[in-house]
Amino acid sequence: MVNFSDDKSALDALRTQHEGLLAEVGKVIVGQEHVIREVTTSIFAGGHILLVGVPGLAKTLLVNTIAQALGLSFNRIQFTPDLMPSDIVGAEILDESRQFKFVKGPLFSNVVLADEINRTPPKTQAALLEAMQERAVTAAGQRYELPAPFFVLATQNPIEQEGTYPLPEAQLDRFMFNTWVDYPTFDEELNVVKQTTSGGSQTVNAVIRGEEILAYQDVIRRMPVADNVVSYAVNLAASTRPGRDRATAEVNQYLSWGAGPRASQYLVVAAKVHAALEGKYSPDIEDVQAVATPILRHRIVRNYKAEADGVTVEALIDRLK
Repeated sequence: MVNFSDDKSALDALRTQHEGLLAEVGKVIVGQEHVIREVTTSIFAGGHILLVGVPGLAKTLLVNTIAQALGLSFNRIQFTPDLMPSDIVGAEILDESRQFKFVKGPLFSNVVLADEINRTPPKTQAALLEAMQERAVTAAGQRYELPAPFFVLATQNPIEQEGTYPLPEAQLDRFMFNTWVDYPTFDEELNVVKQTTSGGSQTVNAVIRGEEILAYQDVIRRMPVADNVVSYAVNLAASTRPGRDRATAEVNQYLSWGAGPRASQYLVVAAKVHAALEGKYSPDIEDVQAVATPILRHRIVRNYKAEADGVTVEALIDRLK
């Protein structure tokens, strides 16, 4: 068990260890600072994250590297159209003594990479949904707790949608962040090519233990938040709901669906983590604004008029902040 003298010293330790974490990840990953920051923020907040980007942008390598730097167990599941729930949860088998024994699937890991999550059928997505929400799975009528901490980091390809199964809104809502992974800059790509085409390799050292992550998550939950910051977060989420009293004229014109209460919760928790990593002991409105776009991006649905006028979700969120 990790013990700190007080919450202030715990937050100071979190910031220091986070800087060490970024240094370790930076040995392997070039650039993508905002992606790394959003992944680590979701981890310390106890959330899950959906990484959206075209192939070849090191999404899988990023998740694997962060898992190594966190000293956590890691499993990758390649989601395919023929993947069954038992393939990820596990199944009962008859052992040599003719007794049924449950063999755990790849979900029983601290960090689970759900690669191309939208390429598997809804029933397998639903099995993952239970694990994400309950931190447990059910097999043959028995409930099995997943190891703590537990994070799902899923990837999705925004192109080639043929033969895919779009994630239902209920499952998208379980992800704290929807993070866009963009192409690297020219200089970053130059460094990537130099690193990956030479003979050298980097060793990633674990800088944080699993029990420390759990302790930091508890400290984050105890961080004080001013009432005006909570009100701002709730108002921001409520203003995305068309037809409601807090919706703007632009929201009523361009959105068919807005963010639910879980968005308000995530805005406050993620703002706490953002503040802690910036060296603050309580979040302010700027911290909520910093995490608003990846939290709200996948929770609001544009209508046909927004698509016709070229109005993006990100532009709407920026104008609501």
